[in-house]
Amino acid sequence: MSLATIVAILVLALTALFAAVIAGTAGLLHRMDGASWPTALTKAASTFIAALATSIALLTLLTAWIYR
Repeated sequence: MSLATIVAILVLALTALFAAVIAGTAGLLHRMDGASWPTALTKAASTFIAALATSIALLTLLTAWIYR
């Protein structure tokens, strides 16, 4: 496995980790605001998907800019 592949996997793993942290924080804040657990978990899941998709899109743009 090349070094570029290992770095790409690590960056993707960190992206997923940071998206999970953001989603967990959003769900927790929604729960502290008085929402029920299912509502807070739905908020966390939708935030996770949005944060992960945005992060992957930004990484794609950064990679395209680097290799232009």
